[in-house]
Amino acid sequence: MSTGVTISSISTYAILGCGSVGYAVAEELVEQGKDVLIIDRDESRVESLRDQDMDARTADISDPGTADLVADRDVVLILASAVEANKLAVEHIRERNDNQFVVARASDPVSGDELEELGADVVINPSAVIADSALRALESGELEYNAGKLAGIVEETAERLAIVTQDSPDPDSIASAAALQAIASHLGIESDILYLGDVGHQENRAFVNLLGIDLIQWDDVEDRSIYDTVALVDHGTSEAVDVDVDIVIDHQEPETEYEPEFVDIRPNMSSTSTIMTKYIQEFDMNVSEEVATALLYGIRAETLDFKRDTTPADLTAAAYLYPFANHDTLEQVESPSMSPETLDVLAEAIANRDVQGSHLVSNAGIVRDREALTQAASHLLDLEGVTTTAVFGIADETIFLAARSKDIRINIGKVLADAYAEIGETAGHSTQASAEIPLGIFTGIEISNDTRDTLLDLTEEAVKRTLFDAMGVEGGEGSNGS
Repeated sequence: MSTGVTISSISTYAILGCGSVGYAVAEELVEQGKDVLIIDRDESRVESLRDQDMDARTADISDPGTADLVADRDVVLILASAVEANKLAVEHIRERNDNQFVVARASDPVSGDELEELGADVVINPSAVIADSALRALESGELEYNAGKLAGIVEETAERLAIVTQDSPDPDSIASAAALQAIASHLGIESDILYLGDVGHQENRAFVNLLGIDLIQWDDVEDRSIYDTVALVDHGTSEAVDVDVDIVIDHQEPETEYEPEFVDIRPNMSSTSTIMTKYIQEFDMNVSEEVATALLYGIRAETLDFKRDTTPADLTAAAYLYPFANHDTLEQVESPSMSPETLDVLAEAIANRDVQGSHLVSNAGIVRDREALTQAASHLLDLEGVTTTAVFGIADETIFLAARSKDIRINIGKVLADAYAEIGETAGHSTQASAEIPLGIFTGIEISNDTRDTLLDLTEEAVKRTLFDAMGVEGGEGSNGS
């Protein structure tokens, strides 16, 4: 159906059924200078509307003749509380005219479907609208309350605030920490961003360097007593820190139990950067280009450029940040140069790939930079016909494995947990995951220079077999995908 005009240019309306909902709509349209005709079967109500200088007529909206009364109207809003009458009104209007834009009121999803089948262009359910409005108001009120509580704890800091990221922090964790640091500065409090592990991935290093984010290694802090307030930001999958924690902000439930004074954990959001953007807005701060760029990249990285588990909150946060971000910097972060080590690991992974169906597993051998495994797994996912990749290598007498998947039938985080959780450590979610397994766990052979090559061969077979089994791939000869 086509109205032939844009909604913004429409000026003639008919409202069928003028109870509380219909009257509120009519009053707003008249206030906007629109030509509104009201149809209602209650004579006293029609008389009252006329006393208010509204164009109102008495008729039963379920009567076929009512369609003739509103035939010259661009938009017809059928808003009676009696849904059966609304259905008849839609049916009669559509029998007479297929070009009018029809909005109809439902009482539940079933009646909504029926009204759409009869020809309503838009169906509204007042109960759902009220519930949605109430939830938005609740969310806004909770955010205001939480922002006040967060500000109170931060402002109680006498010396310095420690903002601790996750282990080997990713863009979401780094960006969220930078946002909290900006909030602390806005409140007049000095802070440091601290991390565990290392910043190994090339994109993450480029991210930190290009935006000038100052990170301090947790183990390099000799006197941690200078931090009288400690905040964990996007720290959920990390090991516990040996200090009292005052603040926890995350989009995932932490694996370690804390008893902080302030907690804001929202699994319904895809990134902690989204949560921190809401706080930036609530504090009414002038967001810097660096922080805006970091948060926008954090959201994009966590949602795979809005292709994974994206929520309306992520989109509205990204839309807010977009005008303030430096998009040239974003492009540089997303396309960093590849290090020789990463190139070597990728070449080894390509040469050793074992493809069964659409699943690829590869042994990259001895690696110096285990983050190169992550990049290799991502690059191999671009191979034709491949939907799931896992690349493993050995460093520090440990098997490190990185996996990626674009197969909606697979939760790669669960696959790795099923395969290795009992013998090592795993982490991840539906599209990306990692595992760390002691090298000798499969063989029972003591590691030495003489046994290393044998262990590599034995480990490769054991890792592949276990992983393919967990993926549900039947055993058999694989191929290198050529």
